[in-house]
Amino acid sequence: MLRRIALLLVAFPATALLIALAIANRHAVRLVLDPFRPETPAISVMLPFYAYVFGALILGVLLGGTAVWMGQGRWRRTARNRAQEAMRWQAEADRLTRERDATVATERGAPRGRLVALGGR
Repeated sequence: MLRRIALLLVAFPATALLIALAIANRHAVRLVLDPFRPETPAISVMLPFYAYVFGALILGVLLGGTAVWMGQGRWRRTARNRAQEAMRWQAEADRLTRERDATVATERGAPRGRLVALGGR
């Protein structure tokens, strides 16, 4: 509950700040993508300034998320290998339990004469 309250205390002001930024910077800005002829560019884009800012934020989040995901690949691989190993050990334990139960069942069905003779010595 405390975590949710902290998130709301951060999310609402951040949202208000981004909305204020978008309203204050809604004038059009030209992005020139031709470094050789900036006065007569072959490729340029005319968008509101806040679109560039939001685009940079989104690109940063995507690049950061990708970097973290790639950095954690080693841990995901280790977890996957350990899960497979645990499944193998569980299957081995189940097999041994079945064998033990089958052995106990056959010993109970066997005649007890031998056990009595050993006990009488």
